[in-house]
Amino acid sequence: MVQGKADRAHPMNAPAGTRPTAVTPPSPANAPVVQARNLTRIYQVGAVQVTGLDGIDLAIPAGRLVVLKGESGSGKSTLLSLLGGLDRLSSGELVVAGQDLSRGGEEDLTHFRRHVVGMIFQSFNLLPTLNVLENVCLPALLAGSAYTAVRRRARELLEWLGLGERLNHLPRQLSGGEMQRTAIARALINDPALVLADEPTGNLDSQNAGKVMALLADLNRTFKRTVVIATHSHLADPYAAMLLTLRDGRLAA
Repeated sequence: MVQGKADRAHPMNAPAGTRPTAVTPPSPANAPVVQARNLTRIYQVGAVQVTGLDGIDLAIPAGRLVVLKGESGSGKSTLLSLLGGLDRLSSGELVVAGQDLSRGGEEDLTHFRRHVVGMIFQSFNLLPTLNVLENVCLPALLAGSAYTAVRRRARELLEWLGLGERLNHLPRQLSGGEMQRTAIARALINDPALVLADEPTGNLDSQNAGKVMALLADLNRTFKRTVVIATHSHLADPYAAMLLTLRDGRLAA
């Protein structure tokens, strides 16, 4: 894994014709994609209760790029886990893209994770035995999409991201920036209403980190998708339509 130098192919310089076609968002421009009321998450750690989120009220309109800031332990990752259907709230209400995450069973959450939300992780989470194209295709194939259509969309996304010559490379043959761009393509393959990025530049050098933040802003504009970025970095701040700060599990005023 090479992380010490910038990637030569900058996806922001890709010709417009190589970009995949943007799909119309599923909801009106200003309708909330995220609606939370008194959102609370409490963890039981032995005999002690630890509050991860403490009564958050939040509305995020469709198509916004949201930057979520806060110190370690402030609740950023907890909030992203709830928004992504990876965890369950303790109390309150949470509706994401019309899906009520305070109700429903495991099958509902599995469908939500596969079809409604795309996630980008700090550690990339690419499968080491699959090549770039296969890693990107996998979520759509698991969701039951047709193989031919999935491969075509994956190729379009990877071309847009400047990875057209890396389709058959394994993750270990990629730079850090290339791995994160592969992870971004994977997050977009099912055309999600919401894209969540948890410290997406944490494992990148400063030059690649800047490129990834610019790329996330570009996908927000190109695909008109709501993007929520949890980060310690200030690189995302200029792109933010909403800047939120968490402190001790609460949104700071």
